[in-house]
Amino acid sequence: MPNKKTISAVVIIVISLGLLAAFWQKEGSAQGGSVTSLNSSDWTRGAPNPKITLIEYGDFQCPACRSYEGVVQQLSKDFKDTLSFGYRHFPLVQIHQNALLSSKASEAAGLQGGFWEMHDILYEKQSEWSTASNGKEIFIGYAKSLGLDIARFEKDLESAELTKKIEANYRDGLRLDVSSTPTFFLNGKKIKSPGSLEDFKKLIEKEISGSGAL
Repeated sequence: MPNKKTISAVVIIVISLGLLAAFWQKEGSAQGGSVTSLNSSDWTRGAPNPKITLIEYGDFQCPACRSYEGVVQQLSKDFKDTLSFGYRHFPLVQIHQNALLSSKASEAAGLQGGFWEMHDILYEKQSEWSTASNGKEIFIGYAKSLGLDIARFEKDLESAELTKKIEANYRDGLRLDVSSTPTFFLNGKKIKSPGSLEDFKKLIEKEISGSGAL
């Protein structure tokens, strides 16, 4: 579990919006509704009728996202009856060679009901695949370990529809002024990533009590 000192030591990579915006030029969103609240296209886990929503724009290859993963999982346990967590893709493709492919691997697994299992493996084994030249083969290996249909998984890795969803997440992030990963939205409000689990819990507790100005 990362503590305040550990997280503070992680360098959160700030991206050039001009460069990354050039990667995906399309307009519009595939998600519909407000991009600051959970919607039907989001992958979510937690309370079915939450008082608190926490949305992360993340990149599976980002070391800071990996560091925060333990914090997010603990928050989901500590606030299991009140919090729902949603994950959205914000792959930093200009600096992370396997960012887009890893996002597609999670979505391909999701089509077989295994998004969160793949999500967890990607962060757990980040150092194994992040700079590998055979990322696809590694992700297929993870899919095998999850018992997925491999022929379907490989086909879905090439799916244009999955790429469109990831692009839509990315564009929505740009519209919300996301400029680094991870970026969190607590009940629709963008927050500065807290330095520790305890700091994060305090923000959520204030929001629950209705007294927090984020």
